[in-house]
Amino acid sequence: MAIPRVVIVGRPNVGKSSLLNWLAGIRIAIVEDRPGVTRDRVDYLMEYEQRFFELIDTGGIGNRDEDNLTQHIEEQIQTAIDSAAVILLVVDSRDGLVPLDEEVARRLRHVDVPVICVANKADNDNLDDQAADFYRLGRGKIIPVSTTQNRHRDMLLNVILERLPASEGETSEDAQPEMKVAIVGRRNVGKSTFVNTLAQAERMIVSEVAGTTRDSVDVRFELDGKAFVAIDTPGIRRPQSREASLDFYGFHRAQRSIRRAEVVLLFLDATQRISKVDKQLCDYISQNYKPCVLVVNKWDKMVESMPTEKWVRYLHDNFRTMRYAPIAFITGETGKNVKALLNHGQMLYKQSRQRIPTGQLNRLLRKAILHTPPPLYQNRRPKVYYGTQVGIEPPTLVLFCNKPAAISRPYQRYLLGAVRDQLGFEEVPIKLYLRKRRPSDRRNEISMDERPAVPGKTPDVSGNNSSRGGENATTAPATPKG
Repeated sequence: MAIPRVVIVGRPNVGKSSLLNWLAGIRIAIVEDRPGVTRDRVDYLMEYEQRFFELIDTGGIGNRDEDNLTQHIEEQIQTAIDSAAVILLVVDSRDGLVPLDEEVARRLRHVDVPVICVANKADNDNLDDQAADFYRLGRGKIIPVSTTQNRHRDMLLNVILERLPASEGETSEDAQPEMKVAIVGRRNVGKSTFVNTLAQAERMIVSEVAGTTRDSVDVRFELDGKAFVAIDTPGIRRPQSREASLDFYGFHRAQRSIRRAEVVLLFLDATQRISKVDKQLCDYISQNYKPCVLVVNKWDKMVESMPTEKWVRYLHDNFRTMRYAPIAFITGETGKNVKALLNHGQMLYKQSRQRIPTGQLNRLLRKAILHTPPPLYQNRRPKVYYGTQVGIEPPTLVLFCNKPAAISRPYQRYLLGAVRDQLGFEEVPIKLYLRKRRPSDRRNEISMDERPAVPGKTPDVSGNNSSRGGENATTAPATPKG
């Protein structure tokens, strides 16, 4: 399963960022004694009792930002809530229950994940007793904690573990889950026509008038005995053109559809040039680590005058963060290559759910590091001890090393390129974390004293792309064929 997310929410200045730093054991989020310091989401990969989860800090709910960023902050908070497996509702034991706490609790009333009420700033037993006022919020047991006095950290972490969804090893369900495919793109690129072709029925209103679909709509269908959900989304316009509220909300519904999909089909019009909106969508898909197929629709209008290789180069030049993504050339209206596209989407879904044994991963890392050791950092060579895969959808790797800051971004891309080419993740994004090895962890370092058997010869760790790096430059995308 994907790494579960534990999202920290609450009104301004109740100690949400302090709570994140305290649980993580290091200073990550900025902490100041005034509201509105945290604006964007801040995340940290946490390990406790051999269970990994992401801690997500958010801005204060109800804060009016002095720089007119209130709407942006609220969007970030809602995005975090939508992705949460557990929510920590943080309140202030010293202030007691205030109306804004009740407003935050009302906002979470219909959230379908566990919510834990954390009474922060409970520096002594008397403040523990005062925390009983928060039972009125209707969130069951209150966990009083103090980040400054280091009180009840283990109690809170144990409650979080109890509320997390069952890990892959704890569930007996073997059935393949239903794959959700989000279909996104600019206006009038043929998204709804494509959905109708998939469902073999007029489920969407198809029109040459741009912007017919105003909301995200789920269409369930079967192909070769397997169930799918196609999420048809509103066509997206440039920000300057989003004058109507329907356009504004349509844009955010499209973003939400991307977040809840397993595979994204980014539709492009073969007769139009790549636009700023296309690049923004590509970046958003990449930021959310979603497997993606770049779909060049209406190809029947260009097949006689434009070679596919030229379009592939054009896409690579414009979508540099997704060079690993496959490219499909289809005609949605006639159904040409549509089934092959969906089959390729299934392949991406399987890649994103693949789990690599720790031994196999570390043998590959050893070869990659022996061939190209990490660059010197402050005149010393960083050490990578071992790596492990801790999640799927997306494949999530953690490398334990002596100094995470010493592993440069280009070197991380090199290692990702090796993993991508050799371990079956050729066309999907990979999430990588670097963590410092605990003193009690005695697992062996990946030694760099050895050298390749044949000097000057590249070991088989990253295919033909080792010189170009990982996440931003990998194998040339495969093109599904009809």
